Amino acid sequence: MNFRSMLWIFAAASASGCGTINTTFRDDAVASNKLARWQSHCDAVPRIYSGAVFDYCTLDAEPRQSTGFDGQPAPTLIVLDMGVSAITDTLLLPYTLYLQNQHGDIKKARFE
Repeated sequence: MNFRSMLWIFAAASASGCGTINTTFRDDAVASNKLARWQSHCDAVPRIYSGAVFDYCTLDAEPRQSTGFDGQPAPTLIVLDMGVSAITDTLLLPYTLYLQNQHGDIKKARFE
């Protein structure tokens, strides 16, 4: 794999918001609010493999009017990030098992 390919993969993962970063290293409210704002059909995301599940829940959301770099990632970027997140989630498995035991699932925010 050449440098240009690696750069594109990194850019795609960054643009889609990297599910693992949103669910593991940021406050729970970030992922929770994104699920609600994007009208995902998932009510909660388990912390084990949370990045890949978060990406799936993003794909399982209501169709969007616009996609891209305006805070609503395009489906192709989400699918690419799902693969990267699955690998990262595997590396972080001992830590996410601990978090799941201590805090439980990340619940979707309720906007009334």
